[in-house]
Amino acid sequence: MTDQAVDTDGVRLSEDPAEEWRFLGRTRELKELRADIERAGLDTLSGRKAPRARVLLIAGRPGSGRTALAEELAARVADDYPDGVLRARLSEPDGTRVPVDRIARELLAALDRSAPPGADEDDLTEVLRTALADRRVLLLLDAAADAEQVDALLPDTPDCLAVTVAEGPLTGIADVRPCTLGGLDTKSAVELLSRYTGSVRITVDPRAAEQLVEVCQAQPAALTLAGGWLAARPQAAVADLARHVHAESDESTALGRVFRLVYGSLPSPAARMLRLLSLAPAGLVDPHTASALAGCSLSGARTTLDDFVGLGLLRATGSPQSAAPEYEVPGCLHDRLSRLARKHDRPAELQLARARMLERTVRLLQSCRAVTETDSPQAREKLLATPRDLRFPHPRAAADWLRARRPALLASARLAVADGELDTLARRLMSQLVRAVVAHFGTHAAAPDLYGIHRLVLDVAERRELPREKAAALLNLADLDARTGRTTEALVRYRAALDAGREANDPYATGRAMESVGGAHLELGDYDRAADWFGRALAQRLARDERADAARVYGRIATAHTYAGRYGEAVRAWRAAAAGHRKGGDVAAHARALSELARVQEYAGRPEESLRTCQEAVEWARRAEDDRLQAALHLRLADTFDRLGDPVAAGLQRSTAERMLREEPDDACETRGAPDED
Repeated sequence: MTDQAVDTDGVRLSEDPAEEWRFLGRTRELKELRADIERAGLDTLSGRKAPRARVLLIAGRPGSGRTALAEELAARVADDYPDGVLRARLSEPDGTRVPVDRIARELLAALDRSAPPGADEDDLTEVLRTALADRRVLLLLDAAADAEQVDALLPDTPDCLAVTVAEGPLTGIADVRPCTLGGLDTKSAVELLSRYTGSVRITVDPRAAEQLVEVCQAQPAALTLAGGWLAARPQAAVADLARHVHAESDESTALGRVFRLVYGSLPSPAARMLRLLSLAPAGLVDPHTASALAGCSLSGARTTLDDFVGLGLLRATGSPQSAAPEYEVPGCLHDRLSRLARKHDRPAELQLARARMLERTVRLLQSCRAVTETDSPQAREKLLATPRDLRFPHPRAAADWLRARRPALLASARLAVADGELDTLARRLMSQLVRAVVAHFGTHAAAPDLYGIHRLVLDVAERRELPREKAAALLNLADLDARTGRTTEALVRYRAALDAGREANDPYATGRAMESVGGAHLELGDYDRAADWFGRALAQRLARDERADAARVYGRIATAHTYAGRYGEAVRAWRAAAAGHRKGGDVAAHARALSELARVQEYAGRPEESLRTCQEAVEWARRAEDDRLQAALHLRLADTFDRLGDPVAAGLQRSTAERMLREEPDDACETRGAPDED
């Protein structure tokens, strides 16, 4: 049995997790865990219905096979949980606690449930509990850092089961009995070795195999490394390895002794690459990451990574035949590799390796985005200038890579910002990451990730005192807040962005912020303040002779006046907006402005004027080839003719609209107010 820990905070939903090999040993532990599922809890014994999911705890040191046991248990009881198995890792490879809000968001994504970007921990866990309330799922929580993490994620239904993996007890969660792991039984441990060495080498000297199991304390991770070392040396005797491991007296644990021996047998370049893999974000590695860290060729990196898999130093997470294989650093080795890197590599060398890795990631993201812009000659030229190893054959391959590498890419951004010494590269990385995810998945689908990235950009901007970037980050965050109904929070951020834009003397940011402040007040129903802020934005647009933007802001002022019932001011503002769009040559915008002007004239009780304006708007909509707007205007004309007592004309207008709608069956027919969105 090997520890199948997933060294990321990612989550996936599956019905039947695939295993590379048949599970070995742990018969007693599995029996105890199955019995623990069936036993009556304290609530049942007291006559109360259990309010929450039952929690099973598998405790043990990393490398003891604790995650593999949890996976095997999940596979054996999966039929009892028809809604599937949810998996999450609750700590980073270096032991850092993963925030509960990130875990909850990933679990919701696995359930195909969306959550508002920027929602706090309490809101996300509440949405998660609601999503699980009518489901029967098994929740596998790996590498739990503390009881608070687990408690926050527990479903409020006894129909679910939470299998938790941790190093020690979860004090604070009631009715939890830990299943503490030691070593494998001797027979299973010897069989694990034979998977690497073949049965002959074990059969010719079974006593030596048992000795090796003994010095490895029957720990799965140690036995895996020992088996990999023997597999790479067909002529080596099992007894010789047992003596070598026993001689490594400087290490206190069996895993440490075997790892020291395996690491010491590596060629210097391979040993250096292995150490540097501890810098890989979230413990996730691909050939590009290893190549950049070690400064070697892509093909050489892939060969070395495959060698590491054979030695048990890495785990392959994707298909070996894949064009973009992926690997992960076992959690039980990550801390050892980090210590070796600090011991053998100077800080400047480690920083240079990080910089190379970030630069490679930036270039891959640039290529990932560029492959979607094939309509642009400049983009095609830039793509052809990209080295072949960094190119994607088509947009789908780029999207698949972006989706698969998402946990590592987000972790790269977090680590780069936390480092504090590579802020320039961190800013480039986050900029390209935003562009890539928007290009492939769209702003709406990528909103939760974008919210986190913009927060990181804000952290860097505040640390480096970059007011222009601070304003941009605040505007982006405020936009996401506004789209998810957190208008009050958005207003606070828009005001902060205005201050930052003024500090940077950035007219775009200040104008955008003033207009957005007005939009937030409009959403909150404070129409006087909305009109005032739109007026400030208009003054700046006019002063800078930004006529197209000024025309748009006139429309927003008109909308505020319309909502406030000030139809006279609204008519004047819409006339100014229409004139501005006409002078700017924007036919479609001119048609929409006339449409809204007609609407306000109708509200003001001036149907004849509304009729004339609406007819003019129809002509401009025809010139703009905007069939949706034409149909809506014909319907409005029909209503106006009805009010003016001309049913024949009204019928003609309705028939025209119906004909246009039949030709455009999927299009909406109702025009909305002036463009109120930023």
